[in-house]
Amino acid sequence: MEATQKKDSNQITREYFDRLLLEMRHIDNVMPDTEVKLLGERFSMPIATAALSHLNGTTENGMAKMAEGAALAEALCFSGMGEREELADMCRTGAKVIKIIKPHADNATVFEKIRQAEEDGAFGVGMDIDHAFNGQGDYDVVVGLPMKPKSSEELRSFIQATKLPFIIKGVLSVTDAKKALELGAAGIIVSHHHGIMDYAVPPLMVLPEIAKVINGRIPIFVDCCIESGMDVFKALALGADAVCVGRAIMGPLKDNGAEGVRDTFLRMQKELKGVMARTGFGKISAIEGSVIRKRDF
Repeated sequence: MEATQKKDSNQITREYFDRLLLEMRHIDNVMPDTEVKLLGERFSMPIATAALSHLNGTTENGMAKMAEGAALAEALCFSGMGEREELADMCRTGAKVIKIIKPHADNATVFEKIRQAEEDGAFGVGMDIDHAFNGQGDYDVVVGLPMKPKSSEELRSFIQATKLPFIIKGVLSVTDAKKALELGAAGIIVSHHHGIMDYAVPPLMVLPEIAKVINGRIPIFVDCCIESGMDVFKALALGADAVCVGRAIMGPLKDNGAEGVRDTFLRMQKELKGVMARTGFGKISAIEGSVIRKRDF
């Protein structure tokens, strides 16, 4: 019996990025400014760390060093799974850290993690909704911990349990974007979780439809396969307010710690400014999609 054919979603996503071409616009251009306001706080760039986890295998105290690098770059930081003390260490770096919580089967665990994040100084919290099932249609188990899908009512109870901004991660459809908005989420992350499902739609393909539904009411973050300032620009042009960068910072983190993360962010910021300068956008808020052309050759 032949193996089932698969198509890696990360490859599809990368190919989609590379199909998007840009016009150049030069007359009346000004020096670009990448500063952005997200969730009431100002950051130097619309680039954040992804909600990574378990980075101690990459480098000692890897999560705290990632957060320190974000702080040095004056950028937002997301955090995935990890012990409570790890989150506290991240927050002590001065970074603005948003703790993304898995959809644990036991809701008491979720509420407890929200409470701990508040006490430990997190800037925000959220939930990674796409880890509810595994690839065989069973409830997921992540590092031995049982997961379960969450209803609208459950998500609303988590959102209402905290005064911190609550971000829903794993939105990859207009359907979920509408629900997140109706539930009172403070923001969403458009993502297929680094290819958690084969043939997942590239985030940038569905992004304009999601942006139309959200209509500027809450920030839209995008992740998956973002490697450069050019990628950042394309996401912003199609409707994102900011992006999350994961694997692109892991090598620099391993090699140079917090400074490696900082330098990667600063490199991407400069690349973003370079694209803005040559496409006629002086501010992040001005970037829009008319500059994008899709390659059909």
